[in-house]
Amino acid sequence: MTKADIVDVIAAGTGLTKVETEATIDAFLKTMSEALIRGDRVEFRKFGSFDIKQRAPKKARNPGTGQVVELPSRMVPVFKPSKLLREKVNKALGQHL
Repeated sequence: MTKADIVDVIAAGTGLTKVETEATIDAFLKTMSEALIRGDRVEFRKFGSFDIKQRAPKKARNPGTGQVVELPSRMVPVFKPSKLLREKVNKALGQHL
């Protein structure tokens, strides 16, 4: 599902125009991005949370040359789904764990 698809669904469900909906989504994404850049955790009850984690340095291999490359430690955004979301997804896709 693309951003355009999401804009279409929300606009149809709310009565807002596509332009208004896209502006709202853009503001939402900007706010979330800025919070993560500051190192803040973003949490949506019953959906999940976004956080920043530090990845350890590691060795990788260039697939073209086979040369080993050192990757430095880095910060990456991560998403952790809520228990409720995991259960809904598993139920909808027929995977009862």
